[in-house]
Amino acid sequence: DCTVRKLAENALRQSEERYRKLFNSMDEGFCIIDIEFNDQAKVVDCRFLEVNPAFALQTGTDGIAGKRLRELAPGHEAGWLEICGRVALTGMPVRFVHEDKTLGTRFDSYAARLGNAESRKVAIVFNNITERARAAEALLQSEQRFRALFDSGPVAMYSCDTSGVILEFNRCAVKLWGREPRPDDVDERCCGVSKVYHPDGSLLTAAQNPMIAVLKGKMPQANDVEAVIERPDGSRITVIANIVPLKDGQGRIIGAINCFYDITERSRLERQTQDQAQALADLHRRKDEFLAMLSHELRNPLAPLTSAVELLRRLEHQNPEYSQAFEVIERQVGQMKHLIGDLLEVSRITSGNVRLRKEPVLVGDIVEMALETTQPLLSRRRHQLTVSLPPHPVWLDADATRLEQVLVNLLNNAAKYTDEGGRLWLSVEQQGDPGSAAGGALAVITVRDTGMGIAAELLPHVFDLFTQAERAIDRSQGGMGIGLSLVRQLVELHGGTVEARSILGQGSEFTVRLPVSQAAAPPLPLPPVPSPGRIAGRRCRVLAVDDSVDAVEFLARLIRLSGHEVEVAYDGPGAVQAALATRPDVVLLDIGLPGLTGYEVARQLRQEPALKGTVLVALTGYGRESDRQRSRNAGFSYHLVKPVGVREVEDILATVGEQLALQDGAAPVEVPEA
Repeated sequence: DCTVRKLAENALRQSEERYRKLFNSMDEGFCIIDIEFNDQAKVVDCRFLEVNPAFALQTGTDGIAGKRLRELAPGHEAGWLEICGRVALTGMPVRFVHEDKTLGTRFDSYAARLGNAESRKVAIVFNNITERARAAEALLQSEQRFRALFDSGPVAMYSCDTSGVILEFNRCAVKLWGREPRPDDVDERCCGVSKVYHPDGSLLTAAQNPMIAVLKGKMPQANDVEAVIERPDGSRITVIANIVPLKDGQGRIIGAINCFYDITERSRLERQTQDQAQALADLHRRKDEFLAMLSHELRNPLAPLTSAVELLRRLEHQNPEYSQAFEVIERQVGQMKHLIGDLLEVSRITSGNVRLRKEPVLVGDIVEMALETTQPLLSRRRHQLTVSLPPHPVWLDADATRLEQVLVNLLNNAAKYTDEGGRLWLSVEQQGDPGSAAGGALAVITVRDTGMGIAAELLPHVFDLFTQAERAIDRSQGGMGIGLSLVRQLVELHGGTVEARSILGQGSEFTVRLPVSQAAAPPLPLPPVPSPGRIAGRRCRVLAVDDSVDAVEFLARLIRLSGHEVEVAYDGPGAVQAALATRPDVVLLDIGLPGLTGYEVARQLRQEPALKGTVLVALTGYGRESDRQRSRNAGFSYHLVKPVGVREVEDILATVGEQLALQDGAAPVEVPEA
């Protein structure tokens, strides 16, 4: 009867099948080795009896069953064999990590003896943990770096749980807080201090706390939040905080970490910078107001001087001393007007209040106007001027008045710094073709002199505001050091450039380059059609009002010489009374009057039906566009800036006289042009 034997064989076969399936399917490397000892019970080698498929995948080797270790990996077996031999001798299983430094691999192994005490067979189960070990080491290093940064970094940091209890904090945070936080203090949760303020000084409520918002998921994170914290000693510091939530594997918020740093000094400097910027803006505004007031105060005394000069011009006198004194007064008054104009001009340009009135203009016409303006100074200093113009017309798209101002300033500057009898050159040439693709043509204007020249250290700053070379005593026409600054700014407004070249003692040369207009020259104007005649204007009744007695009296005398009737008043209330009494055709009205300002007088006169047709002319030292707009709003028809030329007044009176004559029904008559 072999039943028992067959059952045993079947059981053994099934066990073997189960073992083989497990042996072949397991992910871990598995092998059975037979340890070989020498006579001193020392391990000398081993032979691989069985290896599973995972063995080859884990070790990168194949076909090693039946082979010895020294045959497969000579020189790499000592440590591993020693451990396996100890397991075979003692029967005590061992778990160990074996690292092959030469191959750079690491294995997590488990070794156990198979059979009885006499058996030298050892079963080994192992996993290649090289990548896992590298990841663990990298994680450890990262943790060490983070810990070093957290503990010793320059930024204060702390972490808290979802209830706001502070879990970790570094030394920098304690330094900023002023002491360590108290976890049991509810008021200090989330922030480490009990009082936190907005930058404006208002207390930060719990609902406004960005840490709470991050912990509750209302904010993904908080970036660059500025706040003020109050420390236990009562001092306050301004900080910038960045808050990031901490999440578990399922994405649930389990806390947050806050990194913050002290910006108290930076905040103070920013406020100081803002205050300084505001102070500079206020200073700039006050400077403009001062210049406007200065021009008004300087133009007021110029008004009677200008009128007196004009009156002297109209009086016949043959005394040479009289003529000489008259010329001196006229020249110095003109110089004062020029200085005041430059002072206000640079203020307008630097504040961006200059608007160019561009139109096609010939460079030759600009040169002609500039020479007419500067001729008296050149003649007085007996300079010899050589002018060179191109043979063909050169057109610019420019503001002719502003470019004339540029040339006048350059010529005046050359004349002032050149000894009497010196030489000056003014040349104009065109460089390039207006239609070329290389940037177009340029009009090059050069002013050269034989004057004292410019020192090398001053040359780079010659176009800066209020920069001047030292002048000799005889150069009394020096100005205020703003003429060349005006030149540069006006040229740049036209899209051009200006440069200076000079050697001390050998004269100077200034070169202006302006883009030539590519547009066609404007058509020539049609010849004027002869007019049948003009209306002979009648005399006007004029009321002149100014609190400066000299100014109003001289102006009145000049107007009377033109045949008009003139009454005068010296203050606001007197002006209103005189206007109601005389019903003038024209009121020449100063703005800065005592009692009532010129604006208030104008508004009252405009409310009187009897004065509906009266023409109001503003006389003022204020010439800004805002001043002109204000005078228009008050009812003025004209705005004249002091010192007022008598011809400007006479032109206005002539126009009003013609309108009055038309209203009276006068017929046209031939009137010779002045």
